[in-house]
Amino acid sequence: MLDKKEKLRETFFQLLRFAVVGVVATAIHYGVYLLLLNLLSENIAYTIGYLVSFVCNFILTCVFTFRKKASAQRGVGFGLAHLVNYGLHVALLNFFLWMGISNKLAPIPVFCIAVPVNFLLVRFVFSRSGQSESVTE
Repeated sequence: MLDKKEKLRETFFQLLRFAVVGVVATAIHYGVYLLLLNLLSENIAYTIGYLVSFVCNFILTCVFTFRKKASAQRGVGFGLAHLVNYGLHVALLNFFLWMGISNKLAPIPVFCIAVPVNFLLVRFVFSRSGQSESVTE
């Protein structure tokens, strides 16, 4: 059993690891979006970027951020959390485009809002009871 100080420390490092994974996934997402932007509409380019980064994000989130084994149950939970997050991403993207922000810069404020929300959703999926097996077990 972890005491209060150890739990706080683990939460801090978990958030730090999440940030690293988030930077990698966001860079992949934004890079794919920018590459496809001249060929496809903003929403389609954004969606493809999201899907490409999703795969990398799931693996890194399991192994590195939360140090849990990948499982079908976690995959479903992760997918559902990201489905909610994807809806938030697309709504915010279209809002910022509507506000007149260029299509190359509009994802940046989206990431600033949606990434912290995603942390809370994904953390819930990985911290639910009955899913305690870690990668090192």
